[in-house]
Amino acid sequence: MTRLRLLVAAGALGAIAAHFLTLTFAHDAPAPQKQAAHPDEAIVRLNERQIAAGNFAIQDVRGGLISKHIVVPGTIVPSGERIAKVSVRLLGTVAELRKRLGDDVREGDVLAIIESREVADAKSQYLAAKVALDLQDTLFSRSKSLFESKVSSENDYLRAKTAFEDVRIKFDVARQKLFALGLTGDQIAVLPQQPVESLRLQELRAPMSGRIAERRVDLGSLVGREGQESELFVIVDSSVVWAELSLQAADLAAVSQGQQITVSTGAGSAPLPAIIMFVSPLLDKDTRSARVVASVDNPSHILRPGTFVTAEIPFQQIQAELLVPKAAMQSIDGQSVVFVRTPEGFAPRRIVTGREDSRSFEVTSGLTANEKIATANTFVLKADLGKSAAEHQH
Repeated sequence: MTRLRLLVAAGALGAIAAHFLTLTFAHDAPAPQKQAAHPDEAIVRLNERQIAAGNFAIQDVRGGLISKHIVVPGTIVPSGERIAKVSVRLLGTVAELRKRLGDDVREGDVLAIIESREVADAKSQYLAAKVALDLQDTLFSRSKSLFESKVSSENDYLRAKTAFEDVRIKFDVARQKLFALGLTGDQIAVLPQQPVESLRLQELRAPMSGRIAERRVDLGSLVGREGQESELFVIVDSSVVWAELSLQAADLAAVSQGQQITVSTGAGSAPLPAIIMFVSPLLDKDTRSARVVASVDNPSHILRPGTFVTAEIPFQQIQAELLVPKAAMQSIDGQSVVFVRTPEGFAPRRIVTGREDSRSFEVTSGLTANEKIATANTFVLKADLGKSAAEHQH
């Protein structure tokens, strides 16, 4: 009997020694250690290298604004002020194509060369009218000088003046016809210096900078009349786009022209600022909703026309002394917890929350200003904490 008691006592001492060795090994191991699982008592031990690898996005706890807002879906469309349809105003054929689909262009770049008998005739008429005007201008100046010197009669002066005015009107008509065919003042000014064989050619230039979104003709295509293609290119500048939204009648009181909102494409993308530029005064008779358009700066061309977006329209803002991002909070045993940075790693801290918006919670107790907390990948810390609890129970 005494021998049996000694064996039992020896077994108990061996178990205690084994448990002590396990704790000692865990303390010396390089891998992260976790202690008690209860919030405010546990800790997730991580060294600096492990914290950097975890990408926990550590931030200071600060105050801020809680924004009440309306969330509505929308679609990105090209800005109506930054899209150009490049058309021809004359009958001709495409002799040369300088730009292809998808090319970036600057205002004034030559997109295509059109060969046209119509433009050749118009340029010839202009050049003839210009020669006649220059001649009549010289004759009229001489007649005026002679009349003022009382060398010629008044009738001779009036005849010269009438002839000059008649030629000047024909010149102006010829010049206006060139404007109607799409020539610019600079192009008209250099016509007298151009070779005769180039008169049949007309340059089609980009009216704005952007990107070729559509090219509707091929080399040799006939253009410029009814039944034929007249819009040759579509240029889109997507550095600014529009977000078209549809708001229910009950929500229209919360929006106004000039109001700042945000739009995002989802999937964790950062929201982009936008400004409401139009609120329709009309309601759709079927959906009882109104069209709202917001202008979005898009310098990196992230937003493409046709992209579905979500818009947040704030209608009330409340100042809060302490805010934490929703991504920072985890629920442990039914309690709200954030992970506070400590010299050893991270310690879970129970908090009490108040008001909230789509991104943040107001903290009424449990944290103080400027404490550092993890705001990303906090589920990893929670998992480590749960694993520690399971190991502790076993």
